[in-house]
Amino acid sequence: MIGEIVDAVGLALNEAFGNHYAVYREETGKDMDAPCFFVYCSAQRNAQISRQKYLRSNTFCIQYIPSTTDIRAECNEVIERLFDCLEYIKVESSLLRGRKMEAKIKDGVAHFFLNYDFYVYKKEETEAMGTLTRHIEVKGQVEDGCKEKSCGE
Repeated sequence: MIGEIVDAVGLALNEAFGNHYAVYREETGKDMDAPCFFVYCSAQRNAQISRQKYLRSNTFCIQYIPSTTDIRAECNEVIERLFDCLEYIKVESSLLRGRKMEAKIKDGVAHFFLNYDFYVYKKEETEAMGTLTRHIEVKGQVEDGCKEKSCGE
């Protein structure tokens, strides 16, 4: 599911910024043409809500590497657009809402953090019951549901 969310974030970035900005999934260090985005999941949490229901909280980081010498202004402009374009992303046939959005600029790179949380339902493996037999007497007649004497006792 994390890979699908990263892909959906990449699509949202392409829609908002066009194809002029490359979107990377893995930090290569080299061959990253600025301006570009680097998208990854920085933390994952799993909390049990009920017997079969779990809340998966996933914190994502979108780094923006600017191309101009006016780094802070460019990063602030991109951050403003990220708040809007990443609020909702489409993953498979459903929408995920970005929560806990925050951003900071450090060492000339914009770091944008947000959570995409969803519920997971685990199917319990249950063992089928054995056979059930019955013995009923109605006014002296015995129903043929149980052939053994110990069933109704």
